[in-house]
Amino acid sequence: MSLTIESFTPKASADLVRFHLSLNVDDLAASVAFFRLLFDAKPAKQEQDYAKFEVDEPPLVLSLLPGRTGGGGKLNHLGFRLASAEALVAMQQRLEMQGLKTEREDGVECCYSKQTKFWLHDPDGNVWEIYTLDDDQHHCAPSATLQAPEVSQIIAPALAIWVHRLGENFGPRLMVESGCVDQVMLEGTFNARLSLAERQRILAEVVRILKPGARVALHQLTARSPLESLAQRLPGPAAAVEAVPSAEQLIDELQSAGFVDLHFEKLGEAPCFIADGVECREARLVGFKPSQATGGENRQVLYKGPFRQAEDDAGHTFRRGQWTTVDAATWSRLNAAPNRDQFIL
Repeated sequence: MSLTIESFTPKASADLVRFHLSLNVDDLAASVAFFRLLFDAKPAKQEQDYAKFEVDEPPLVLSLLPGRTGGGGKLNHLGFRLASAEALVAMQQRLEMQGLKTEREDGVECCYSKQTKFWLHDPDGNVWEIYTLDDDQHHCAPSATLQAPEVSQIIAPALAIWVHRLGENFGPRLMVESGCVDQVMLEGTFNARLSLAERQRILAEVVRILKPGARVALHQLTARSPLESLAQRLPGPAAAVEAVPSAEQLIDELQSAGFVDLHFEKLGEAPCFIADGVECREARLVGFKPSQATGGENRQVLYKGPFRQAEDDAGHTFRRGQWTTVDAATWSRLNAAPNRDQFIL
């Protein structure tokens, strides 16, 4: 979670120094409902993949990020939100002069807002964010963030969700056991300048560590046509972006790696950036490792429409108004699909 501590001198709400806590949560809706009751306040901002509470007593900024922990909650990062750019500069200079290494980001788009900030680690590897809030935004671009020690090198079976971020090393073989991860999240991974062989290797490792039926989620910048190398750096945290694949390219490469039931949970209607004359959009693409055969009897499903027919990635064709026989694994995938209401199962 995220909290902010202020001095005890009374001052206007806008001038409060706020303690900031960012919390990974399993169920965003359930967490929002809980904190609404706890704080007796509505969230200051709520999106499909993000929520934020701002409370005056105590002076707190609490951010909630779904789908990044296997259960029980897990700290994402901590920090302070300062009232002015002058205070931010003064604090960073003081820390640097005392020998603490910091990393600054100016005018970055993060958590559906524009911020100026710097990052640092404490001795235990916790990530601290010191920032000012400049403006609200309607999208959240993938970015590179400071890497706490061994963030990506956690050994299963304790791991349920494995995360890789743009700028982190993706070794030839991950220190994760095969078939033990419930979800892999690739945050900007394919916005690095990678060859086709490198992208195929990464996806092969993702397939290896995922459980049968488990999901991969890609949070990327995508373009109408692939940008294999940017002529000019993008602003803010997107400065780490070296290449921008097309949505079609991502789908083709995930299908080639064997993923099924691909769909966009998010695809920005408006572009985040114009790079080399090409519109770039925020995208969250989800796919699933095929389930193993579960046995049991075949099932009957009926496709209700709205299209004349639909076809899944395994080649099953579902004609509107007709019953179709499928195996148990296909039935389970349809039952969990985002368009499940289009079928009678």
